[in-house]
Amino acid sequence: MGRTGVERAQAPPPTGWSTAGTVAAYAAAIVAFAYALVSLYWAVGGHGLVSTVGGYVEQFARHGGTLPVLVAIAAVVAKVAGGLLALALVRPREKVVPRRWLQISSAGASALLLVYGGLNVAAAALVLSGIIHPSAGVDRTALRWHMGVWDLWFLVWGILLALATAGYWRQAVTGTPRARPEHPIHS
Repeated sequence: MGRTGVERAQAPPPTGWSTAGTVAAYAAAIVAFAYALVSLYWAVGGHGLVSTVGGYVEQFARHGGTLPVLVAIAAVVAKVAGGLLALALVRPREKVVPRRWLQISSAGASALLLVYGGLNVAAAALVLSGIIHPSAGVDRTALRWHMGVWDLWFLVWGILLALATAGYWRQAVTGTPRARPEHPIHS
């Protein structure tokens, strides 16, 4: 009547959100946290590479004082929050942040990063290539750094977060259950 052996339940298919989405989420978090470390370095008084930022930000940082430190700390907090947002897409906690809010937040942050980074990289490329001729003087060194590092960093972060968000949305739409460990069934 009963079986003496142990049967194993079939594990449901993976979560439906691709390995690429998971990798993108972790990569977005790494990019965000690395960028936060740069801002933290400047917040605690470091001046290395601040000349590559140029403009009012460089002047602001060189004058020192409380306000530049607070602005840099706000940048650190925002970038860390962006990294945690990316990680939340991998390990969502629906009880802490409802799925819908996580989707909206990650989509909004992705769009902001993509637009900000993309427009700034494109504008710098147009100025450096001579297609656009600004009326005021241009710090070409800082502009190269913005195009190749600072604003590109935002663009790459936005692309990675967008890929992670798309993977998270796909999992939400398909409703594929999360994989569960196998449990023996005794008869």
